[in-house]
Amino acid sequence: MLTRIAIEEICCYGRHGVLAQERELGQEFRVSLELTADLPPAGGDRLDDTVDYRLAVALVQRIMQGEPRRLLETLAFEIARELLALPRVASVRVKVAKPHPPIPGVRGGVAVEMTMPRGD
Repeated sequence: MLTRIAIEEICCYGRHGVLAQERELGQEFRVSLELTADLPPAGGDRLDDTVDYRLAVALVQRIMQGEPRRLLETLAFEIARELLALPRVASVRVKVAKPHPPIPGVRGGVAVEMTMPRGD
């Protein structure tokens, strides 16, 4: 049975961006996930029968706190690719947001959203 699991706004600090100041000072990022998982019918109530959310959050934090990337697109792709390696995950949607980009006039932040099925 396909089940949708959402993990909203994982807050991370990273040194990602095109500008030197972004890479030097770092900034806050927020990552949201939607995992589609092939789960057995409800009733077992066992962690082994689902996706362990803790593993997904730890994976996001490791990537976001890791090697600086210039593009949000690169971060979203790397997160999506690794999430698809988790057991039972059939597809992922990853949204990487930069709430306070160094772009004059932008008040609501910028974000990249990517959807990837298993097998890509």
